[in-house]
Amino acid sequence: MKIQNIKYIALSLCLGLLFTQCKDDDDNGNVIEQASCDDGIMNGDEEGVDCGGSCVSCFDLLDFSGTYRQEDIMGRPGINTVFSGSGTVKDMFNTSLVSDRASFQPIFQNTLEAYHDVYGDALGVSLDYEANILGLDAATFTTVLAQFDALQVAPNAQTTYFDPNTGLALTGRTLADDVIDISLILMFGGNDGARFDGNNGTPQLTSDGVGPGDRDFTLPFPYLESPVQ
Repeated sequence: MKIQNIKYIALSLCLGLLFTQCKDDDDNGNVIEQASCDDGIMNGDEEGVDCGGSCVSCFDLLDFSGTYRQEDIMGRPGINTVFSGSGTVKDMFNTSLVSDRASFQPIFQNTLEAYHDVYGDALGVSLDYEANILGLDAATFTTVLAQFDALQVAPNAQTTYFDPNTGLALTGRTLADDVIDISLILMFGGNDGARFDGNNGTPQLTSDGVGPGDRDFTLPFPYLESPVQ
């Protein structure tokens, strides 16, 4: 019986030594994983999770069946968020067709004029919207915003959100255009662009104070300088 036990012990030690030798040579506990097209992770030469490269094309895995609906309109950033006045109207605008957006103009105008009422009350004066630097009164300005909230490109002219040198505006936008500041100027700047610019006791409403940071839009995406070594 003792001899048999010794055999079992010796066999166990041999197996232990065998499995111990299965570790990688650098003893870092690394696990070598073999990339495959069905492991649920993006690895190997895959361009997506288990697709692209030597796997099936990622495009072939797309499912375009079913019914889709438009979730958000972002042709001009912040317009719907600022002018809709409520979450319900915002959702309705997001799912609307271009031909149906004229009905949102009165809502946008009321919201625009309400902003001026609020800030006028804070200053203790009565303030009405003043035609902006483009010469657009409240009704015309909100018509443009409501009916033409789309990403525009001027194929035969300058594409810009606003160019103070030429006066050209709302023909699209370039990466360097500060669309939020320009929108605020059109809303609160009045006919000279400086009505509520933080001077003469007025609140600063013509800028969000956010610039391009360290982005240089003359460079390739992501428009950042090379890191300093």
